[in-house]
Amino acid sequence: MTIVNVEDLHYSYGNIQALKGVNFKIDGYEMVGILGSNGSGKTTLLKNISGYLKPSRGNVFMMDKSVHKMRSKDRARIIGYVPQDLYFDFEFTSYDVVMMGRTPYLRRFQRETEKDVSIVKEAMILTNTWDLKDRYVNELSGGQRQRVYIARALAQEPKILLLDEPISHLDVKYQVEVLSILKRLTAKGILVFSVLHDINLSSQFCDFILLMKDGEIISMGTPNEVITVENIKMVFSVDAHVIRNPITDTPLIVISKRQGDGLKIV
Repeated sequence: MTIVNVEDLHYSYGNIQALKGVNFKIDGYEMVGILGSNGSGKTTLLKNISGYLKPSRGNVFMMDKSVHKMRSKDRARIIGYVPQDLYFDFEFTSYDVVMMGRTPYLRRFQRETEKDVSIVKEAMILTNTWDLKDRYVNELSGGQRQRVYIARALAQEPKILLLDEPISHLDVKYQVEVLSILKRLTAKGILVFSVLHDINLSSQFCDFILLMKDGEIISMGTPNEVITVENIKMVFSVDAHVIRNPITDTPLIVISKRQGDGLKIV
């Protein structure tokens, strides 16, 4: 069964076309990276897949069901979404935040059950956050918070997990830790979509890559198929070499020359 099927997806902000006929299918539980320069439509695509935004044309199907025809509670039982920035005005412990992921399964005013508690604990153990359960989430480091937010999404028991730039504000230790957690989730039957900027980490961790420019997908496939000299030049306007990572045997981007007054950094 096709897990996600995006058909002729268009979306506009007023007169600005953010998505222009996006099409792709994902048939397996993989880690999918969405790459592209700023303003290429990556976050807009993610929000359309989640059902948060409704396309002006086209459709998104989850397991043959239209996302936009689902009830919000049903959608929340299938899709977990971790936005770029998530802040709480009140003091919630990490445990409280993760328990919020059980909301789609609770009736109004219903208290959490033993099953809910068990699922929350499992999600926090999986994301290495159980030891943070009694700490206020706004007092955590960026890497700790990001793992708590992933645990919150996992508590929804989703089949599809969407993350918008989950490693952008993290140092390299936490970047690798978060991506490693996401990669392990695919073995548990979760399809992971992640908007990323680091091409080399995307190459190392992602099974499939969607490369976007100006609201369109200009290349899709495995890292070997997508991360090429021509594609990097076309999307990022950067001259680079693509070599083999000697450890992972995945494509590795190396900036090839100075441009202007300094190096253009990917």
